[in-house]
Amino acid sequence: MSSSSKTIRRLEVVSPVPADIDIANSVDPFPIAAIAEDLNLGSKHYDLYGKYKAKVLLSVLDELQGSEDGYYVVVGGISPTPLGEGKSTTTVGLCQALGAFLDKKVITCLRQPSQGPTFGIKGGAAGAANNLLAAAIDTRIFHEASQSDKALFNRLCPPNKEGKRTFANVMFRRLQKLGISKTNPDELTPDEVKRFVRLDIDPDSITWRRVMDVNDRFLRKITVGQGPEEKGMIRETGFDISVASEIMAVLALTTSLAEMRERLGRMVIGNSNAGEPITADDLGVGGALTVLMKDAINPTLMQTLEGTPVLVHAGPFANIAHGNSSIVADKIALKLVGKGGFVVTEAGFGSDIGTEKFMNIKCRYSGLVPQCAIIVATIRALKMHGGGPEVVAGKPLDRAYITENVALVEAGCVNLSRHISNTKAYGVNVVVAINKFATDTDAEMNAVRTAALAAGAFDAVVCTHHAHGGKGAVDLGTAVQRACESQSQTLNFLYPLDFGIKEKIEAIAKSYGASGVEYSEQAEKQIKMYTKQGFSGLPICMAKTQYSFSHIPSQKGAPSGFVLPIRDVRASIGAGFIYPLVGTMSTMPGLSTRPCFFDIDIDIATGKVLGLS
Repeated sequence: MSSSSKTIRRLEVVSPVPADIDIANSVDPFPIAAIAEDLNLGSKHYDLYGKYKAKVLLSVLDELQGSEDGYYVVVGGISPTPLGEGKSTTTVGLCQALGAFLDKKVITCLRQPSQGPTFGIKGGAAGAANNLLAAAIDTRIFHEASQSDKALFNRLCPPNKEGKRTFANVMFRRLQKLGISKTNPDELTPDEVKRFVRLDIDPDSITWRRVMDVNDRFLRKITVGQGPEEKGMIRETGFDISVASEIMAVLALTTSLAEMRERLGRMVIGNSNAGEPITADDLGVGGALTVLMKDAINPTLMQTLEGTPVLVHAGPFANIAHGNSSIVADKIALKLVGKGGFVVTEAGFGSDIGTEKFMNIKCRYSGLVPQCAIIVATIRALKMHGGGPEVVAGKPLDRAYITENVALVEAGCVNLSRHISNTKAYGVNVVVAINKFATDTDAEMNAVRTAALAAGAFDAVVCTHHAHGGKGAVDLGTAVQRACESQSQTLNFLYPLDFGIKEKIEAIAKSYGASGVEYSEQAEKQIKMYTKQGFSGLPICMAKTQYSFSHIPSQKGAPSGFVLPIRDVRASIGAGFIYPLVGTMSTMPGLSTRPCFFDIDIDIATGKVLGLS
């Protein structure tokens, strides 16, 4: 991307800053084909979805395999307030600065925006695939309970008109797992038939839950199978939010369609009564899941207000999943910008969870090494961490947050300092982006810059991108460029994979400031089982509150000496990680007393959406 590009736009800055929806509606997007052309993408490289969106095909990676990568930048943040600190706006503003003002080739890589707290849909294909697998589990238990081995075999491998039986392709995966090399169903012995047809799933071991995108707390625990046709096959289960689904994690961590097929097939849904893990391929559904996801694997090409390209792909949360956009989007983007270009991607929430999982999970599987990590900070969040009053979404900010109080800011910088030291330990240069609000003062911002540099940041820069677009992030772009150019290609992981599950959990807990870890009886049981099943070599994805380094959201600043409680431990074997549930962390959030939907309506005369902030 360069300033001579046909898709660079200069924004007309308006003060005071309008609502986001009004800003978005004030600009007519460029045709997405023009954005693609600036990236040297031909029509064979993408499929159009209307005039302003396109799916970039994975074949682009094959064509550009020998090309050099650009610089790789990840954006994280300090521990946020419930209002958020502007990581997404900083990510976009930085890319607009790099592309529209600093004449650099740049691509933004983002997750799908979350609308769960409102009523929106996110991760539709992943949700459908997840629930197909859930239906397959209960259906298989039902049929095994009501049929003989012979009846099951006759239905799973029915004879054709000539009386010949064949295995479906997916069945050979189960046969191989069982050590059966026969390819003709009629050659199986009665014992082999029994082992083949009976998964013998232990209902109490099932970890696979249904999902939906709406935050519906009353679905956290449900009972299924109460209909008379289910013949008493009742069990307790529940719903997670769609972005917590392992299938969403698989989408984000896969590197090819073939790899996605393997990952989906090896997802573990529970155990047999003998303690053997049962996979999606055991259920025969791995191929069907891949078909549902075959278009979802292609990143969506979009654009910023200033015409710089964006790849939007996948949507896992960072507090209950690994919280990063997809590997395939980043890989494609790095090849498209080439040497000297920039790919900027966002990791969810604070760097203690989003950036940690970016480094220890995403970068392990991608093999990519970032040159720079940005930490976004706001004066209001630092004041909160310094002892300021509670910040509540939907309520006006306390006066402490909109009047100068340097001492409160300085006290809160302990949170920023720990995020800097944790992130520096990965071997990357850290740049602090101070996201400026209208009520912030020069003295407060100078206090943050001083604290950031003292903690070891490469630079700390004040940004006004929300008010001024890319022009307000030019200094940040310059700092990021310098940080990337002076960074070597190294990455220090927080723990080696050959550590045991507990050792890895404890290494992460130590980075939070914990003095130790406490495991529930259920967590101990699961760790023992996953170790026995051979899964202890996987990285760890902690499900923890984003509002504190600890497990208690109200503990602000940089708490230390606490004992981190692990309530349960689950495994996403297909995605490739173990995920402990910390404290009371829920995988299905609930709506607040006043959700965003109160403000959302439609102008019946124009059809325009109203009330999106």
